[in-house]
Amino acid sequence: MKRNIKNELELHTPTKSILEQERKVLLDLGNDITKVREKNDLLTLFKKRIKGLFYFTHTIVTLIDHKDETYTPFLLDNDGSPIRSHTRYKEMVASRFSLNDPFIQAVLTAEEPISFLLEEIMDKPQSPPFLRVNYEAGVRVILMTRLMKEGKPMGFLHLYSDRTDSFTPEFRSVMKGIAPQLSGAVSNIIKNEELLNKDKEKSFLLDFSNDIATVRTKEELTRAVRTALRKLDQQSGFVIRRINEDKATVSAYVYDIGTAGDDKALPALLKAKYPINDGLQNRILNSAIPLLFNVEREIQRGITSAYLQYWKKVGFESFVGIRLRTGETNLGMLLLDIEDIKIELLQGICAQISTAMANIMANEQIAQTQEEQAFLLGFSSTLTKVRTKDELQVAISEVLDKTMHTKLAMIRVLEDDGIHLGIFMFDRSLFGKSQADFDKLASHKIKTDEPYTAQVLASKEGTLFNVEEELKNGNDYAKLWKTTGKKNMYGLPLRMGDKIIGTIWLLADALGPLLLKGICSQITVAVANILINEKLMAYKKQLEIENDYLKEQIKTIYNFSEIIGSGEAMQEVYRLMGLVADSNTTVLVLGETGTGKELIARAIHNASPRKDNLMVKVNCAALPASLIESELFGHERGAFTGAIDRRIGKFEMADNSTLFLDEIGELPLEAQAKLLRVIQERELERVGGKQVIKINVRLIAATNRNLEEEIKAGRFRADLYFRLNVFPINLPPLRERLEDIEALTHFFVKKYSRNTGRTIRKIAPRVIQQLRSYTWPGNVRELEHLIERSILLATDNTLSDIFIPRNTDTEKQDQAFLLNRSLEEVERGYIIETLKRCGGKISGTGSAAEVLQIPGNTLHSKIKKLGITKSDYFS
Repeated sequence: MKRNIKNELELHTPTKSILEQERKVLLDLGNDITKVREKNDLLTLFKKRIKGLFYFTHTIVTLIDHKDETYTPFLLDNDGSPIRSHTRYKEMVASRFSLNDPFIQAVLTAEEPISFLLEEIMDKPQSPPFLRVNYEAGVRVILMTRLMKEGKPMGFLHLYSDRTDSFTPEFRSVMKGIAPQLSGAVSNIIKNEELLNKDKEKSFLLDFSNDIATVRTKEELTRAVRTALRKLDQQSGFVIRRINEDKATVSAYVYDIGTAGDDKALPALLKAKYPINDGLQNRILNSAIPLLFNVEREIQRGITSAYLQYWKKVGFESFVGIRLRTGETNLGMLLLDIEDIKIELLQGICAQISTAMANIMANEQIAQTQEEQAFLLGFSSTLTKVRTKDELQVAISEVLDKTMHTKLAMIRVLEDDGIHLGIFMFDRSLFGKSQADFDKLASHKIKTDEPYTAQVLASKEGTLFNVEEELKNGNDYAKLWKTTGKKNMYGLPLRMGDKIIGTIWLLADALGPLLLKGICSQITVAVANILINEKLMAYKKQLEIENDYLKEQIKTIYNFSEIIGSGEAMQEVYRLMGLVADSNTTVLVLGETGTGKELIARAIHNASPRKDNLMVKVNCAALPASLIESELFGHERGAFTGAIDRRIGKFEMADNSTLFLDEIGELPLEAQAKLLRVIQERELERVGGKQVIKINVRLIAATNRNLEEEIKAGRFRADLYFRLNVFPINLPPLRERLEDIEALTHFFVKKYSRNTGRTIRKIAPRVIQQLRSYTWPGNVRELEHLIERSILLATDNTLSDIFIPRNTDTEKQDQAFLLNRSLEEVERGYIIETLKRCGGKISGTGSAAEVLQIPGNTLHSKIKKLGITKSDYFS
């Protein structure tokens, strides 16, 4: 049978015997206490050994936290506690009770166990609530014993009873006696738990390290962290934030937020970028240890970040934040919805997470770089096939949409003057909401010193313009940028080596610098190739035109070194040509149709310093009115319907050479005004163009009209006439150079004998006489064509017949000569002119009588009657 020590103590009343029994009980309990290693061992001691000696309902051990001056439950007798079913039981278990209330202060000052009737103290001010909770569960008295360690209180032993007579002097004496041993036992339990926890932590960190070592993706990292936290009995969520490339913001990298993830507002919060210096995140990144934050307190401190407001909304009261870093570099931070965790353990976890995060980021960077390289290789392959701007625009649109989810704002290229930047390409759809404003701004001329362009051209990697900031600065372009909804405008220089060829502008929220740089370098090469191709095509077209001119020149060349004509009138023309050839003076060649105005113009050009360049000819009479401006000044692509390519005008083509404007009198008045401006300013703008082009052109104009009469009639501008009539040269008609007819005839006979394959060795004298007697309304050109026709009709080696047109004299008579004269005066003058043309021959072949179609005798009679002498027609 088990010995009842309590009964024995009660039966033996002598004091000495009681003391001996008490010593024996204390010795037995002491031996039992020394075997205590865990909380369960201590609970067993109370339940089986002490309850076997004395009556009480249940026991609790609490430990003191000297930092915040509180004491909390450490050892709970869950099986024997009558308050387990109380509604406030969980609250009591998790509470921290103040050391400053009168109840516990009385315990601290007591040198031995002290008991209290609950009904006397539970409702006193500052009394701990567990007193009333126990009273409501039937408990009536409490015995409190102070537990000491190294002379300082470390905790309390609470013994409860539903009977007021339970805690006898003997009970108190035993409790006082075993209190030091109980204190030692509790200290040992704490040390053992710390050792076990450290072993668990080491084991946990080892397992976590093994799990983390296999992590390669963000999803795997999320699973590993979630699993680790659950092993620590942490069921709450976490967020890992990563420092962004701008080094000024952070955003969610991986996360697991449990049931809070069902909130519809959460995705936007997780995608958002939060500034590092928001008053909270910067504290985490600057702290070497985890920091515990109270959500409400941080909001009261004035931190307005949206994530704090959201955490308050979903019921988060506190959280821990710890930085994640490798070496001296911060990667981001870990945020945990917990209230208490060991610093060393959390630091160990974060060290592993930091390593995994660095590895994942490195892998992501490698994968991204490989993807970008593969993409750039494909883009480069696509661009090698591009030959036109349209093809390039399609390629650029596809690459920007696929990789950066944006569109091209504009590409500008540096023009030949090295000052202006012309529009090369743009995507109008980007500015769909404000196309009118876009057209207005795009029409402005941009120079290299324009502020925003200058910044871009001066930068190596390009410049970022924040739309909102530029709006504050009053940037007109920013108002247009704002309509696209994009946050930033990226301006980058297009360079080929050290040579700038233009700029590219892209609107986007954020762009990766490496990929952007790669794409821009590819675009630069493509733009440069297209520009070179366009110039080559323009040069090719110009060469084709010049080739046509050369062919025309070859066809029409006579022998510019020896113009046919030695008479007095032609000698005066030669003298004037010699005076003006070496200068840049504008020359106006006047003369009837067929007098050789173009021949004179070419001769002046070939004798000038510009002779090494091709003289450009424009027949003003042959130009359609709608195309005169384009023909003279050129046009840009798209300047009008049908303008599919840029075209260089005749003025540009004749730069540093001579421009011959034939039939200038046929030019419409509107075109005359534009021609006048170009002559005055020595500069022009292509149709549809903005660039002012300087020109150095020597101008020679020709006309068969009387320009002074045209001015009076309102068909020619007086100011243009004065500009052209700087150095006029009048070409005499063939009828006034009869002495040159024979030489011209021999020249044309030789030319067309060779061209037609005929051999004409002799010209009959009567042919020359007939030619001299003709009035030549078509001048030299008519003579040339007449000789060509006569050679084709010739039957032998002698040109014996000439087929002169009839009934043409009266059509070419000067009407002014006939006015205010009598019939006799008219007849006398006409006979004298005919005799002059016929060399004084009165009758016979080629005579005046033949021309006048009257008998020779009749002509002799008229000569005598009208008093005509040889001196009248031999002068």
